[in-house]
Amino acid sequence: EIIHQLLGRGVNAEIANQVITTVADSIALKVIEKVIGEMGEPPAKFVFMVTGSEGRKEQTLMTDQDNAIIYEDKANEQRELVRAYFLNFASRVSDHLNTIGFSYCTGGYMASNPEWTHSLSHWKKNYKKWIEESIPENAIKFSTFFDCRRLYGDQGIIDQLKEFLNIELQKPNERFFTFIAKNALQYEPPLTFFKAIKTQTIGSSEVFNIKKAMTPIVDLVRVYALQNRIYEENTGGRLKQLLELGIFTQEQYEELNQSYYYLMSIRLKNQANQIRIAKLAPNNYVPIDSLTNIEKATIKEIFKTIHNFQLGIKLKFTSNLFG
Repeated sequence: EIIHQLLGRGVNAEIANQVITTVADSIALKVIEKVIGEMGEPPAKFVFMVTGSEGRKEQTLMTDQDNAIIYEDKANEQRELVRAYFLNFASRVSDHLNTIGFSYCTGGYMASNPEWTHSLSHWKKNYKKWIEESIPENAIKFSTFFDCRRLYGDQGIIDQLKEFLNIELQKPNERFFTFIAKNALQYEPPLTFFKAIKTQTIGSSEVFNIKKAMTPIVDLVRVYALQNRIYEENTGGRLKQLLELGIFTQEQYEELNQSYYYLMSIRLKNQANQIRIAKLAPNNYVPIDSLTNIEKATIKEIFKTIHNFQLGIKLKFTSNLFG
């Protein structure tokens, strides 16, 4: 209801994202504090970080969990005890969040998955491997965990990881950027050959997946952020820094920024209506007949803009327009 009112008053979708993120963060913090109260103080310094859209502060009303844990390195004899604590802790936090309504991540990118709860030295090895062994799977993992921020715990641990990452990204790694760029080209704007919005039929409705339509903007901005070692988590914030560095012109900045938050506004309005009016769990499918002609025309122009930026990434990072 609050999000519906905010958007109805013309508040920018970026502000609406921040409101949702603040609420989600507050709930997760309460859960973490409750679990620590039940289990006792942690046996090592740690940071509970959020990743993906939550890490970027771009939460929508369709909430799931994207998180991980990094804990400080301990002497050999303490390692198993420390790891056991944090895996138990992560599992309890995840279960509590799921009960409240933050559903488990279908991709398994959660601290309760043993793959994503590790010591700082192990996380450094992860990032190094993802950069050096440039395969599609690693590009996806790297992209997920580059969009991370501290929710609870020791900020110094994330700072150490980012310092390490900063050094790694300065090494010659053209192959890595090629794979990250190709990952950013996976989703094409849903336009037909005749430049109409491409839809699919779900039930009796013609819909399009707005999350997939927005993903290319997030991905291509991340590629430029990585290349220029920008550690701002938020897509809008990354765009501002890319403008300040002269990587994007004022026109390019405005095109991408306005496009992204226009689509985000449509996405949030649709989800708010699904909850308020249809009494449904929110999703990312927008019925084409729920849009005005002006909205449809604007979205088509945005998709053309995204396509043009994707061509630019192909030329810059993959050296092959048709690859």
